Amino acid sequence: MDGGTLYSIGDLARRTGLTVKAIRFYSDRGIVPPTDRSPAGYRLYDIDAVARLELVRTLRDLGLDLPTIRKVVDREISLPEVAAAHAEALAAQIRTLRLRRAVLTAVAERGSTPEEMDLMHKLAKLSEDERRRLIGDFLDAAFGGLDADPGFAGITSSMTPELPDNPEAEQVEAWVELAELSQDPDFRDGMRRLAEQHAADRAGGDTRSVRRDAAAMARDQAGPALAAGIDPASPQADPIVTAVTAQYAHLVGRPDDADLRRRLLTRLETANDPRRERYLRLLAVINNWPAPETLTPALDWTIQALRTRTPG
Repeated sequence: MDGGTLYSIGDLARRTGLTVKAIRFYSDRGIVPPTDRSPAGYRLYDIDAVARLELVRTLRDLGLDLPTIRKVVDREISLPEVAAAHAEALAAQIRTLRLRRAVLTAVAERGSTPEEMDLMHKLAKLSEDERRRLIGDFLDAAFGGLDADPGFAGITSSMTPELPDNPEAEQVEAWVELAELSQDPDFRDGMRRLAEQHAADRAGGDTRSVRRDAAAMARDQAGPALAAGIDPASPQADPIVTAVTAQYAHLVGRPDDADLRRRLLTRLETANDPRRERYLRLLAVINNWPAPETLTPALDWTIQALRTRTPG
């Protein structure tokens, strides 16, 4: 067959793999119009119709609507323009589907109520500006009035989630949970107390280390004790507790006495909130950071060691 050959609908169906019904449908809508008619009135198509039908099938498989396809085959708009626009639309749909999947997964795992599911869905759909305002409100509740200190400015920045434009499913799930957690009034109050305690510690003594705090001291000293299997109530723990309290006394510029130990115990109990560690782990997932080191074992050990040695 040469370029001047005309084909019936049946011929086109055999060449393209489309059904006669589908070809007639595209022909009736002017997307692949007939080139001519046979003496009996049957539609005939030239070789260009084969190429148009192949393009139409490909574009339909990619999800384009018929009006857009007609503009492409008629060259009213270019294929690269359509491809770019459709790719953007698909990206938006994928983001929406990921958000829905995250919400449904969380609902299934938690056994959420309809009210909780509605809240999660709303949190998942927030725009980037709305997400920033929500987290900004949480961070202001925790650190507002304290962030003039460069140490707190750094902490605030390090606790800000940055959900990517095209997040993975686990990042969306982490964002929904973190957003819920940030709205927990009790968690907010605990974070505020921790920030105020840290500010009071820094105001009283050595401020050379921006991030140095009581929890970090407990981690450094209790880590070897945990590894060695030392009981926090045993005499072997005495020098470790002394080292922690001596470092803390130097930090806050106070004598190492019973009052200081009670103060340190309060600091560590406030820091040992599992929701705080959960927030940091979710933050690492969202921001694609390495998972943070857990402080819970070291804090548990130090708190127990202090309690046995601190009068009420």
